[in-house]
Amino acid sequence: MATADITVRGAGIFGLSIAWVLACRGASVQVVDPNGVAAGASGGIVGALAPHVPENWNPKKQFQLESLLMAETFWAEVQQAVGKSPGYARTGRCQPIADEAAVALALQRAETAKDLWGNAATWTVRPIQNPAWAANSPTGVEIFDTLSARIHPRQACHALAAALASQGVDILTDAPETDITIHATGVAGLDQLNADHTRMVGAGIKGQAALLDFAAPDAPQLFADTLHIIPHADGTTAIGSTTEREYDDATSTDQQLDDIVARARAAIPALKDAKVIAKWAGLRPRSRSRAPMLGPWPGRPGHFIANGGFKIGFGMAPKVAHTMADLILDGHNTIPKGFEVQASL
Repeated sequence: MATADITVRGAGIFGLSIAWVLACRGASVQVVDPNGVAAGASGGIVGALAPHVPENWNPKKQFQLESLLMAETFWAEVQQAVGKSPGYARTGRCQPIADEAAVALALQRAETAKDLWGNAATWTVRPIQNPAWAANSPTGVEIFDTLSARIHPRQACHALAAALASQGVDILTDAPETDITIHATGVAGLDQLNADHTRMVGAGIKGQAALLDFAAPDAPQLFADTLHIIPHADGTTAIGSTTEREYDDATSTDQQLDDIVARARAAIPALKDAKVIAKWAGLRPRSRSRAPMLGPWPGRPGHFIANGGFKIGFGMAPKVAHTMADLILDGHNTIPKGFEVQASL
C-alpha cells in the first residue's frame, strides 16, 4: 500500500509523528490543520519524557517503555533530515527522597527495574551527586534513572514539520477527504466524539507551565513536589504543570502558575532567583480510559483515531506512530486492548 493517499488531520505531536513514519515508509501523505503546527497542547514548553514507576506492570507501561527506548533513534532521524533540533536528550532524572520508608521503597523499585527494564536503563538510589543542581532531600539521597529524557515540545513539532516538508509532505489548512483519514485532532476531536456519544469520551485538561532564565543544558531533569523541572538545550528551564479540570479561560495563566513556580523555587535552591521569561497555558486531551485512543473509528470505514496523549503524548509518540503505520499500511494490529478506541467509547 505504498502509494496510498492518506490524510492526517492534526499537526500536533501524534499527527506529525504518524505522518512522518508513514512518509518514511513510502506512503503519500498530507497533513491538515486549520490552526497550523503545534497550535494546541503540543505547543507547550515542558517536555518531560519520564517513565512510569517500575512496578505493577501493565500494557500501558510496557508500551511507554518501548516508546521511550525508540525515542533517541526517532528524533535523531528527524533532526538528520533537516538539521533542525527537537531539543531531545536522554539526560536522565533525579528525584529527592523524603524519608527512610521512601528510601526502602525506592530500593525495592531499583530491583523491579532490573527485571522490567533489563539492560536498557537503570534506576539507582544514591547520595545527592550534584548539590548545585538538586532538589532538597531530607535524607540526602536521590533516585536517578537513565530512562528519562527531555524534549522541547514546540521545537520538536516544528522539526517534524520541516522533516515532513523535506519528504514532500504538505501541511495544509484545509483539504478534501482521501480514502484514508487519521484523526489526531486533540481536544477538538474529543469534543466531536463527545457530541456523537451518550457519555463523555474525553476532555481537555488545562495545564499551566513557566519557562525560567536558568541554563543547565546538560543536567538531568528533576522531579520534586510533583513538579517536572526540565533544563532545555537552549539555556532555559521549564517548570510544569498544573492539572485543571475546571477553568474559565483555557489559555490564560494565573495564580496557580505563580504557585508552582514558588514551589519549584522552594524545592530547588538553584532556581531561587531565576527570572520567569515565558508562561504557557493550554488544554491537554485526556481520554475517558486515561490511555491513548488508537485505531479504527467505529462505524466510519477508512477513518482512524489517534488521540488522548494527555501528559505523555511526546513520550508515547514514536511507538504510536509506528503502531498506527503498521495498522494502516500493513493491516498489522498491535494496539494494546486498553488503547483501543472502544475502551473510551
